[in-house]
Amino acid sequence: MVGCWVPLHGIGDRHGAQREELDMSAILAVTAVDGRQSAFEVITAIFSNGDALAQPQQLVEALGNLSLVWAVVFLIVGVLCLFNGYRYYKATTVILALLIGAFAGYALGKQIGAQWIVAGCLAALLATLCFPLMKYAVAVLGGLTGAYIGANVWSACAQLFAEPGQVASNAEHYWIGALIGLIILGMLAFIVFKLSVIVFTSISGSSIAVMGFLALLLQLPSFSDGVASGVKAHAAVIPILVIVPAVIGLILQGTSSHGAKDVGAAA
Repeated sequence: MVGCWVPLHGIGDRHGAQREELDMSAILAVTAVDGRQSAFEVITAIFSNGDALAQPQQLVEALGNLSLVWAVVFLIVGVLCLFNGYRYYKATTVILALLIGAFAGYALGKQIGAQWIVAGCLAALLATLCFPLMKYAVAVLGGLTGAYIGANVWSACAQLFAEPGQVASNAEHYWIGALIGLIILGMLAFIVFKLSVIVFTSISGSSIAVMGFLALLLQLPSFSDGVASGVKAHAAVIPILVIVPAVIGLILQGTSSHGAKDVGAAA
């Protein structure tokens, strides 16, 4: 009996080791595919800076770690939001709130080692709050969009027009532009609801689509070097790439919704 117990004990140890190896493999499969980071790691790395679009070096490095699948998902979701955000503004608002909650919760949860739990809870909470507080949710998203625009425009202009010795110091004050944008677009939601919805869906959709498109091109060997060097040429390149489609989306959404019942009346 003793002679049988020893190998069975060894088998149990081996099974335990195999389970640990499988668990570790599952974790690595979630966080990295072919050496690339998960979408949560990429997005939290990008938006760790308020002026993410005006920091092309960090943005290109982060997007280069995004998998091909997520790049395509970002591109499709961004295009849909860019051109149809106003038509389905309630669904768009809930989805954006859910994504903001998930990514913010992931970043906060990493501090206590429970990023997925915090991400799920915060995402569910923000998405649920949108239903009884839709108009205020639009105001918050509009304000965040204004802060996002203001910070990146301020930083890009500081690097474009400032004297060489003052570029860094001026760009560091991007929070001033963020505060201005937050106030203007946050108040706009209560004054011109329809325009606020179109603005934040156009800007957010354009940002998501451009990031997905750049990440997709960075996965293609024949385009990656040229795209990376072109984007890194100046801090104003990516803001321009985002603003131009956003303006197009804003015009098309405004034109397609002309004469329709104001969505604010139903909010």
